Amino acid sequence: MAQSVDVMQGTLNLLILKALAVAPMHAWGISDRVEQMSRGAFKIGQGSLYPAVHRLENRGWVMSHWHTTENNRIARYYQLTTDGRHAMEAELAAWQFYADAMRFAIEAE
Repeated sequence: MAQSVDVMQGTLNLLILKALAVAPMHAWGISDRVEQMSRGAFKIGQGSLYPAVHRLENRGWVMSHWHTTENNRIARYYQLTTDGRHAMEAELAAWQFYADAMRFAIEAE
């Protein structure tokens, strides 16, 4: 049985940046992409997603523009900035270090 996992703020930022590294997308697309990337483990609600995206936009890591969707509706699309890509790479390196350290600790005898 699949288990849902709560996402901490720093993790949510990284997941959004990673989702946007593929292509610009609207909030629903970001949420769907995060769920897809995590194989269903992370389901990001709109109440968490919008404040996080706005926080990233205020930091200059994400920018937004209005665009027509595939369903002919107007939606706000978000895209990664150059600073956002650098922040994502730094966060990925930090998380990889953390994950490796946890693996070493768990596997220690």
